[in-house]
Amino acid sequence: MKITFISKRRPQQRDLVDRPYGRFYYIPTVLAAMGHDIHVALCSHHGLVAGNHELASVAWSCHDIRALGPLGLLRSLEEEVSAFGPDWIVACSDAWFGPLAKRVARKAQARFAIDAYDNYEAYMPWNLPLHWQWRRAIAAADATTAAGPQLARLLDRQRKGKSPTAIVPMAADPAFVQHDRIHARSVLGLPANVPLIGYSGGWASNRGTQVLVDVFRYVRAQRPDARLVLTGRPPADVVDEPGVLALGYLPDAQLPFVLSALDVACIITANTKFGHYSYPAKLCEAMACSAPVVATATEPVRWMLRDDPRFLASVGDAHGIAERILTQLDAPCSEYGPLPSWESSARAFEAALGSPVM
Repeated sequence: MKITFISKRRPQQRDLVDRPYGRFYYIPTVLAAMGHDIHVALCSHHGLVAGNHELASVAWSCHDIRALGPLGLLRSLEEEVSAFGPDWIVACSDAWFGPLAKRVARKAQARFAIDAYDNYEAYMPWNLPLHWQWRRAIAAADATTAAGPQLARLLDRQRKGKSPTAIVPMAADPAFVQHDRIHARSVLGLPANVPLIGYSGGWASNRGTQVLVDVFRYVRAQRPDARLVLTGRPPADVVDEPGVLALGYLPDAQLPFVLSALDVACIITANTKFGHYSYPAKLCEAMACSAPVVATATEPVRWMLRDDPRFLASVGDAHGIAERILTQLDAPCSEYGPLPSWESSARAFEAALGSPVM
């Protein structure tokens, strides 16, 4: 098959041209390795330099709406896609790309698919015109894929009797492998002989992350030597909490060392319009590094962890999360069973679109 993906250039603030990341990069590149002819059109609004790249047997093109304007961007994509002549055009990474890819597919006389990994409507609840266009794109798509069954059911409400949404799970990127714990702590300058509990990710009301402060206080009451390791940019009051070790933003290559250094990795989500359909990449990464996890039991997280009570605690229950962490410190467990890979997810995506390459 010839497939064009239309995606944002910087998902999660990572420029796909020089920082390979997630389903936006690995599903196209694995499909190319399987024999498909793949083109990815990357769109940005940051004034980034346009250009064409050949990476991992995939043709990548970069377009910026600041330079081209909305109509110029549309014309540029239509001309490029028509020259490529794809069988399928796939919208991914954001709600904006649903109606955009729908328009480009109609012009190119190609079939149209949507790949969703989150409930995009939760990002900008006020933008109702975009939500309407997104829902129309879902209804019009010839195929839809989603990161898990809860999100698939949400998309299917707009499908109006069309083929059901296929599941294409999230996976860890190839760099996430387990390292020796003592070596990992040495690399990061972390203490060698104390319990380390970690959290990596954003801090926002729709993620329920503020519960971590109370969780850590409960843990420290039982284990005064415990430390909470944080990456990224947590709030100042959290950084000032006794026992917190804030590492800041780290190079991509060091993130697997963080997970390998931990005694427990915390995955915090909430029962919100975002959390009901969130399949955390951080959970995939922690499992790939064989880090013992404690996760809040939203439906998507329960599905990812096969409803295993050893890893789950009630959403927002600081005492329950802390007790689960203490159990993991006393009797560590990281038996997750077979994990999704980008290879298995690419095959699921291929099956959703049609017959494999012969």
